[in-house]
Amino acid sequence: MTKQDDKVRANQGLTAGLVMAGAGVLTIVAPWLVQILGLEPRVEFLFYLISMAAFIWALFLTWQIWQKNRKPKG
Repeated sequence: MTKQDDKVRANQGLTAGLVMAGAGVLTIVAPWLVQILGLEPRVEFLFYLISMAAFIWALFLTWQIWQKNRKPKG
């Protein structure tokens, strides 16, 4: 494993973490945003779907990182 591979994996991990954090914040803030902005409840559901898609994408990215780390060295 080279230093370049380590940097790529670190960046992928950082991206996955930031996406998970952003999705969590969106999930928590969605009801407040809908109420403050006077939006319809279906917009809140859209926010939930977006955050669920972000969580699934981040899970897939972390699975890819895990699989790359499992390869035998040599």
